[in-house]
Amino acid sequence: MKRITALAFLVCIALASLSQAQDKFEFWPGTQYDQSVPTFKQVLGFDPGERVASHSEIMRYFDALEQAKPGQIKIFEYARSWEGKKLIYAAVGSEANIARLPQMGERMRRLADPRVTSDSEARQIIAEMPAFTWLAYGVHGNEISSPDAAMMTAYHLLAAGGDSVVDAILADSVVFIDPTQNPDGRDRFVHDFNIAEGLEPQESQLAAEHNEPWPGGRTNHYYFDMNRDWISLTQPETEGRIKALQQWWPVVVVDLHEMGTNSTYYFGPEAVPYNPFKTEQQHRNTDLYGKNNARWFDRFGFDYYTREVFDGLYPGYGDSWPMLYGAVGMTYEQASVRGLVVRKSNGELMHFRESVRHHFVASVSTAETTAVNRERLLRDFYDHAKRSVEEGRTGSVRSFILPRTGDASLVDKLANLLHKQGVEVAQSASAGTICGTSYPAGSYGVSMAQPARKLIRNLLDDDVPMDPDFLKEQERRRSIGLPDEIYDITAWSLPIMFNVEAVSCGQALPGSFRQVSPQAVTPGSVTGGNASVGYLVPWGSTAAAKLLTGALRKGLKIYSADKVFVQNGRTYPRGTLIIKTADNGTGLGTALNDLARSTGAEVVATNSSWVESGINFGSDNVVEIKRPKVALAWDEPTSSYSAGQTRFILERQYGFPVTPVRTSQLGSRDIAQFDVIILPDGFGYSNVLGAGAVNRIKDWVSGGGTLIGLGSGAVSFLADPKTGMLAVARENAVKTDKEGKPVPEGKPEEPAARVPGKLITSEGQFKGLIKADTSSPDSVAGVLVRAKTDPDHWVTAGVSNNLNAIFRGNAIFTPIKMDDGINAAYFEGPDELLASGYMWEETRKQLAYKPFVVVQPSGRGNVIGFTQDPTIRAYLDGLNVIFLNAIFRRSAQASTYGGK
Repeated sequence: MKRITALAFLVCIALASLSQAQDKFEFWPGTQYDQSVPTFKQVLGFDPGERVASHSEIMRYFDALEQAKPGQIKIFEYARSWEGKKLIYAAVGSEANIARLPQMGERMRRLADPRVTSDSEARQIIAEMPAFTWLAYGVHGNEISSPDAAMMTAYHLLAAGGDSVVDAILADSVVFIDPTQNPDGRDRFVHDFNIAEGLEPQESQLAAEHNEPWPGGRTNHYYFDMNRDWISLTQPETEGRIKALQQWWPVVVVDLHEMGTNSTYYFGPEAVPYNPFKTEQQHRNTDLYGKNNARWFDRFGFDYYTREVFDGLYPGYGDSWPMLYGAVGMTYEQASVRGLVVRKSNGELMHFRESVRHHFVASVSTAETTAVNRERLLRDFYDHAKRSVEEGRTGSVRSFILPRTGDASLVDKLANLLHKQGVEVAQSASAGTICGTSYPAGSYGVSMAQPARKLIRNLLDDDVPMDPDFLKEQERRRSIGLPDEIYDITAWSLPIMFNVEAVSCGQALPGSFRQVSPQAVTPGSVTGGNASVGYLVPWGSTAAAKLLTGALRKGLKIYSADKVFVQNGRTYPRGTLIIKTADNGTGLGTALNDLARSTGAEVVATNSSWVESGINFGSDNVVEIKRPKVALAWDEPTSSYSAGQTRFILERQYGFPVTPVRTSQLGSRDIAQFDVIILPDGFGYSNVLGAGAVNRIKDWVSGGGTLIGLGSGAVSFLADPKTGMLAVARENAVKTDKEGKPVPEGKPEEPAARVPGKLITSEGQFKGLIKADTSSPDSVAGVLVRAKTDPDHWVTAGVSNNLNAIFRGNAIFTPIKMDDGINAAYFEGPDELLASGYMWEETRKQLAYKPFVVVQPSGRGNVIGFTQDPTIRAYLDGLNVIFLNAIFRRSAQASTYGGK
């Protein structure tokens, strides 16, 4: 008993010592805190950095701060996640500044538009206004230190009374804190971490608590990387954030992240390549923040680096999008603990509280820089907007025209997307011609003489170029076998991705254009009244596709024409939906009118099945489209991005539910209940699906199922000779001679202890000899490329003759032979291939005329391969119809002739 008592005593002493060590850890040494402001411990039961706070705990702590200091902190809800969690930001400042926050917001909105604010009024606003700092934390849910740093930052600003740095921040600025941009991903990480925890935190990087299971917590509910979503606004969290920024127009926006465990800390200036629309003024101001961060990091002994890895080229980041409206946008990156303690590869032990502290210090330093440079930053912000308007009036590009032609529903969506991002959009009530382009009534126009000019150019230009010296260096690195330094995709033109026309023009918009607030959907209607025979829905638009999915969910019986027909002088394209009155009972007209209104689809009533030319409604080339049951491979080995984006497109953009099925269960005989199985991009299907499962899937396809592979990973699996479901093959890089002519691959030589001697007479010969005998093409970061479509295949019904896709990676496949299947879409020739971005010359030549969409009949079913993923980031809207054809039109084809 005495031994037990003594042991208990020693344990208590050890715990007390541990507690004291924790208490001694100071985030900002020497600070005396106001006892009336609640601490972490008082509200959450643990100290900063002692636990990983959940989203609900973060919300609880900010509520407690607002209750304690209502005059200095005000909380705003700006969105709800897909899982219903609140997204908030908190404005923190002096009582005087918080009291006049609405008036200051109005003043910032005036400062953001020099067309309504004179120079003298701007000077008065600048003289009287605090500057706004926006600190955004945790957009990637498993980057765990920054949301805890957000709480510590708010606490410090409210409780560190008498601190000269804090006093200056509160007097001359307002700090907006968005503590957790991705609550769904955050809670997914916290859940995985909590269930992996044991008796004590594990420092090994191999420990389960540091390695999340699929899909991990980085992404939101639909597995989107929301730090790529700022130009497409597919997710409610992103849309809400942009609305919030437009309410206050902060002069600096910082997005706080985490990176690899073995690194240190990163802050700006950013790496090259820069976005070419970033001004020298913004570069200088970025340096201001970097220098002050460095001053504090040096004082506290923190390691850091700048100007490496993280660039600001792509405008869809959380730091680059604000830069385009005139803010200083920056990313901060902290080495991740991914738990409570971890041992780095250099032997250093890193605690979670240290990572929280680094982000906290950087946050305070940033707010200080804003306060100290208040007047300069406000003046630069106004000047940026003023120059944008002036350059838009006099520059070579003075307007853009978006003709409402082709898929008009996508033109409407693009106009609405621009409007949501603060772009002023006009619409013409009449047809006209400008800069050699004719446009119909209802077309949209965008004037460049507005503060958003640089954002507009980033979104609508065909190409946003990179610095030539940077590209030259990447080519040099590639030539000696080093990886390139391009961080993300190099092409993102929204019109190209939507496959709609956007015409840049050197003239101002004609007077027929009037500013509008375009809606995402222009309501459609049924023309021709109630129909005695049926209703026709011309196929080929996203609006028609939405009507199809809505009609199938309502249980309507729908047919589709495989060939063109002409009725009442109008030509109806392949794929046109035919919805017969006799098949669908009373109320059909009302149901279709409701669907047309909500989707924007065109519906034409017909009182006769007679056609002037083409197929009649009773033809064998008119096939029924039945509601398919769709399974989506889920879990390893799929890319969580591809799986989530595919599900999002079908469920949220087209309103059609799918069934996620664990990949390992796809070998079950129960897959007979499904009509379609989609394999998202991802490598390793062969490791999860054994030979027996593959054979069962093959039998299912032969019986009438449709198997769709998305992206190079899924297509590689289908094309693997051991799988044998798609008769294409992945190519090695083309070998060339000195003149650049292709050289056939030879058989690899057997290794030998000795080989015949060889004289190497030049450095050029030496470099040629050290190249690998066979290798993959060099990987491409991401470019937009053009593809042609087969005009007769059922999967291309209603689809444009030309499509645009994103090519990234290095997977190039051989075309399928005519006796095996159809190359339903294939990439353009080398001179026409590249639509936007930077592509290696060798890859451009090798990708030419290679397949994008391959269809291989098998029995009564089909295997369809998209060699590049059409669902990437859900912003390739111009590919949605061909993707939906593969899912919905396949049901008709499988039951008739299973192929072309």
